[in-house]
Amino acid sequence: MHIKRAKQEIKDSIEAYLAKDAYGEYVIPSIRQRPVLLMGPPGIGKTQIMEQVARECGIGLVSYTITHHTRQSAIGLPFIKERTFGGQSRQVTEYTMSEIIASVYEKMEKTGLREGILFIDEINCVSETLAPAMLQFLQCKTFGNQKVPEGWIIVAAGNPPEYNKSVREFDVVTLDRIKRIDVEENYEVWKEYALEVGIHPAILSYLDLKKEHFYRMETTPDGRAFATARGWEDLSELLKVYEELGKKMDREVVHQYIQHWKIAKDFAVYLELYEKYQRDYGLKDILAGRWEKDTLEKLSYASFDERLSVVGMLSGKLREYFRNYVLLDQYVTMLYGALKRMQASGGDLESLCREESGKYEDLRKAEQLTRGQDHLWRQVLETLEGWKCKTGAEHLKGEDAFARVREWFQKEVDHRSVAAEETKEALEHAFSFLEEAFGDSQEMVVFVTDLNSNRDSIQFLRENDCASYYRYNKGLLFDEQQEKILARMDEAEGKLSFGLKGE
Repeated sequence: MHIKRAKQEIKDSIEAYLAKDAYGEYVIPSIRQRPVLLMGPPGIGKTQIMEQVARECGIGLVSYTITHHTRQSAIGLPFIKERTFGGQSRQVTEYTMSEIIASVYEKMEKTGLREGILFIDEINCVSETLAPAMLQFLQCKTFGNQKVPEGWIIVAAGNPPEYNKSVREFDVVTLDRIKRIDVEENYEVWKEYALEVGIHPAILSYLDLKKEHFYRMETTPDGRAFATARGWEDLSELLKVYEELGKKMDREVVHQYIQHWKIAKDFAVYLELYEKYQRDYGLKDILAGRWEKDTLEKLSYASFDERLSVVGMLSGKLREYFRNYVLLDQYVTMLYGALKRMQASGGDLESLCREESGKYEDLRKAEQLTRGQDHLWRQVLETLEGWKCKTGAEHLKGEDAFARVREWFQKEVDHRSVAAEETKEALEHAFSFLEEAFGDSQEMVVFVTDLNSNRDSIQFLRENDCASYYRYNKGLLFDEQQEKILARMDEAEGKLSFGLKGE
């Protein structure tokens, strides 16, 4: 299955394992909570989905790559202890607490979360001495004498043998005690994630043209050559910073992340073309409603790849508009909630600031915030602190303070309205340009499909009318429905033909 389906399967399992009965006991006892084993190629996002699942379920996460551990660090050190059996004192061997188990308790102390996920990566690549202990860990949830605390779910990940020569096969006894999920790479699913986290438009535009380059594992005379989802994401982060710093990325730099020389060279060449298209077609001018007849004529004679690249660049630039609007909307929405609480408290802004700061610290301590969410919280708190200082300087309290704060809040609402209007105009200009350039063509279908794939654009279009979008999207939905109907008719016709031949 693809990684998105795997994430949902893991989330469903965790929610089931953590379900409690009327007595506060787990419905599925710990002994029956099978560890989840996630098997799939390296670099497809197994670790990322664990972070997402932990945040979405509101639980802790402790992550370990087991290949970095020795038997001593995983199990603990042996020591001799005096025990009495049948009235006789005897020496027995026990073990100190495993570093891994200790980390779980440390996470509980640090975050205050009593439930969580213990994620063990590369579990089938352990050393010879540690392998038996890992089998015991999966079967009994123990390292040495120490047991994983109740409420902590074990999730392990590994690579199939074709990707790693050092992997170890699990025996039937172990496999019969785990919940195995096999994952495979899928570009369309990864693209959904890529749009959400803001992967560089040049990378998405390139992979839309060459999906076969998204994930590649090959053996060459020079060794293993590969391109992975992790490589593309890390390259995206570097590329965005390079652009801000005015640095140029060449094929050698690309190859440091995409370790498949042919793909690295191909993307480096495409990146140069992408930058050229940006200069030649003037994206900012297009979204501002300004373009020349020469631009349209040039595009009409361009290759299909070039036309799709231009569409991809427009989509990428619009995603910035959508993202900025969504972030501003979230900011205003959080401020609105804070103002309602301020009104309920009789205009006590000082108490409100203290309460909101406490909420933020609790979420941060529990590691429940993404970087974006953390920045949003800090922005809101900064605004509230600013309002507190202003009302203090004006000697306003109670209802007077609330009335003044409401005026300042209205300015933020107006700012959001301006951002919405600017985004809508840019979108309408993009549609007008594409209509003149391509009409109702495949390029327009690609553009509308991209809008339908982006969470930020979906939210914006749900809250703001765009006549061009609804017109073309309606046509796209009709075409898709028509294809489904024709496919069903063909299927029915095939069954009928088979029946007649059978007679």
